[in-house]
Amino acid sequence: MGQPWAVGNAEAASARLPLVLTALWAAAVGLELAYVLVLGPGPPPLGPLARTLQLALATFQLLNLLGNVGLFLRTDPSIRGVMLAGRGLGQGWAYCYQCQSQVPPRSGHCSACRICILRRDHHCRLLGRCVGFHNYRPFLCLLLHTTGVLLHVSVLLGPALSALLRAHTPLHTAALLLLPWLMLLTGRVSLAQFALAFVTDTCVAGALLCGAGLLFHGMLLLRGQTTWEWARGRRSYDLGLSHNLQAALGPRWVLVWLWPFLASPLPGDGISFQTTADVGLMAS
Repeated sequence: MGQPWAVGNAEAASARLPLVLTALWAAAVGLELAYVLVLGPGPPPLGPLARTLQLALATFQLLNLLGNVGLFLRTDPSIRGVMLAGRGLGQGWAYCYQCQSQVPPRSGHCSACRICILRRDHHCRLLGRCVGFHNYRPFLCLLLHTTGVLLHVSVLLGPALSALLRAHTPLHTAALLLLPWLMLLTGRVSLAQFALAFVTDTCVAGALLCGAGLLFHGMLLLRGQTTWEWARGRRSYDLGLSHNLQAALGPRWVLVWLWPFLASPLPGDGISFQTTADVGLMAS
């Protein structure tokens, strides 16, 4: 008999489906962006220095984005392989009947992952994996660099899109921005014009979504909260700005935003956590 959280082939494929769909969407946007830059009404001409800086920034952003995606997906945030037997005696421990195991404070069972997650924050639908203690850092950095990439592309294509919109009536402009597929299918715009509008629309919307997520999780980071704790108004683990940052990002929390593979080991184990009450007792 296998482990309670073991999944079959069909369930594993279903769990990977969100990641596959996200990858296909990103590939479609990337191909359309390449089409716009190479064949369509791309960005205005740049001087040698500006072109070099643009290329350096894009390379830096893409390396960070892909590196953090890889780390996020490769890091297991669950209780799988964690020795919990005999440790469930402290306050806040619970028993998970699905996993048939004692689970530590701040952990939670995910119905999509079919296992308990250490310091569970939420299940990321776009990447098909839970955000927890061990992969919270790459998740935060991924939000930052995804927002940066999408904003970069939006700014890069902004002048070309602005020129395209000024050449048409307000009604045509609104339809192109809101219904680019319909405009393409009805022959109102060329493929290059559609690709320009679609890529810019997607990047602006994605930047707003990721930027909002970054602001929200930045607030949680500074307050030492998870999404579940925030929703219930609990701040039992808020130990101050510096401690909260180090608890989630490690001692080199200032630098981890710049490179995904920078060593910054987390001070905890995802099982036991110091509370505000503990600090108060120690201080007294």
